[in-house]
Order: sequence, then structure tokens, then C-alpha cells
Amino acid sequence: MYSIKLGFMGDVMIGRLVNEQISLKGDYVYPWGDVLPLILQTDINIINLEATLTTSGKKVPKVFNFKANPEKVRTLSAARIDVCNLANNHIMDFSKEGLIETARVLEEAGIKHVGAGRNISRAREAAVQERGGVTVGVISCTDNEPDWCATEDRPGTNYIKVGDTGTARKLIEETRDEVDVLILSVHWGPNMRLRPTRQFIDFAHRVIDCGVDIIHGHSAHVFQGIEIYKDKLILYDTGDFIDDYRVEPVLRNDRSFMVVVELDKTKIVKTTLYPVLISRMQVNLSTGSEFTESVEGIKKLCSEFNTTVMEIDKTCVELEF
Repeated sequence: MYSIKLGFMGDVMIGRLVNEQISLKGDYVYPWGDVLPLILQTDINIINLEATLTTSGKKVPKVFNFKANPEKVRTLSAARIDVCNLANNHIMDFSKEGLIETARVLEEAGIKHVGAGRNISRAREAAVQERGGVTVGVISCTDNEPDWCATEDRPGTNYIKVGDTGTARKLIEETRDEVDVLILSVHWGPNMRLRPTRQFIDFAHRVIDCGVDIIHGHSAHVFQGIEIYKDKLILYDTGDFIDDYRVEPVLRNDRSFMVVVELDKTKIVKTTLYPVLISRMQVNLSTGSEFTESVEGIKKLCSEFNTTVMEIDKTCVELEF
């Protein structure tokens, strides 16, 4: 049986200073650093796009509004990003015009998007792709910004409150029978929370019970523990991957992981974590003490879910299934 590799990354924020840095260097590839070869080795790459790609000036009143020039979609194309989650608290930073333009820019670049759109039907639509004989579906939702919830005649996000299993089940059932592997990419919870609460854990379990194979969580800006539940994978939060943010000295939101999941039609074969570090608007593979501290941190967080993390070499670790 053939297997394929899926690449999971957390928040990719290519707006603001990252956008400026790409323009200054004239290099769309710059933000990916030396992680790029690894990203290009996978079959499907999935990110949370934490910025709009728009020329809209209709900034909504909030603390942080993120956007990049539309041509910066080339940065995503350079890393062969296949699916962007848009169900988050930044996709409408520049009003519905920003959302609609972002979706169009991605579509024109051949990049699929999930979780937001012109109406609720589009926001709930799955991104389905086939690689190596394995059909993979990605669906998405968020519990952020409930006022941005899409309707049949209003653009917005696919808002689902954590704990609303009924609505989540309907979303899952719309795609479950069409794919071999179903992924839920979910932007949930508050910033800088190192561990999911019991409410989030219980909801994740119910989502898996409804038919999801992998949960790709993000929103906290820091990496949380990983749980193997009924042989399925819960990435509670994949942290930040590219940004220009201030670094919190204790929680270290500049550290995260590239998660590579090898699977076939029926099971997860292997899950590998590559520690990475953000610096100067660029992500690179961690080395030295940064590698060691990231590995020790993820081991501790995963142990709380009885997940064993095995160090393979000085570039990566694997989960024991």
C-alpha cells in the first residue's frame, strides 16, 4: 500500500514587516529559510494563513490588522502550499472586501482555501485532493470572532463554538464519505495558552468520534501537546511558523515545529516533528540549545497525553504509535 506525506504548519503571517522584508529583499522565498527543502518533500502542505492578501483599505476596528500585498501569494506558491485555512480572527481585518480578494488571489494561484468565503456554503466547503492513490479532505472552522460568521448572503467564516458537536458533526458528514483521510483545521482558543482545557480536549475527542482523522489546531501562538486518540492524531496547537511578533520570553512563541505525517488510506504510519525557530521574519530549523529546549518542551507537553516522543537525530523527533 502506498503512503503519502502531509506537512502541517501553524500560523503563517506574511503581512506587516514580513511583507516589507520580502519586498526589500526582492525574494519571495526568504520567509521559509532552510525549512523550504523539507516543505517541498511533502505531498500536501497545510497552513493557517494569518493575514489577508488584499489592497483593501477598509480596516476594521481591532488591535492588530494583518495584510500583505496580493503578489505575496508567490511566497505561498514558492513553498507549494496546497491548502490555506482562512477561518481565523484576521481574515476579515480589512472587511469583506479583504476576505473576498484573498480568496480570489489564492484561487488564481491554484491554492485551495477552507473555512471562509462569500457565504456559509463556501465557508463550509472542503478542499479535496488526491495524492498517491489517497484522497485527502480538509474542512475548517473557528471559535474566534463570532460576529464574522458567514450566512447564506454574507461573507465570513465558518464559526463553530467549541462544544457544539452537532454543528461539527454536520460539517464532518458532508465530506467524510468522499475521502480516505479527513482533516479538521481549526483556529480555536485564546492566545498564549500552553495547554488545552478539558473543554477543548473533550470536544476534540468528539470530533474524532464523528469521523475526523487529524485535527490541525492553531490560534494560541505557542505549540501545545499532541494526543493520539483511537489511533487518530490531535495537534492541539501548531503555534506560529512565520511572523514578525514580539517574542514572549517564557512561552517562546518563536519556537514551533514542522509536522510531517506519513499515512495511507487506512492509518497513520509515522509522525515526525522538526523543531523550527522564527527570527528576522524567517523560519529556520532549530539547532543547538534551541533544538534541545524545543524537544524537551514538546516531550513534556506530549507526556501529559501519554504520547511518547522519540529523538531520531539532531533534526527531528517522532511520535510512538
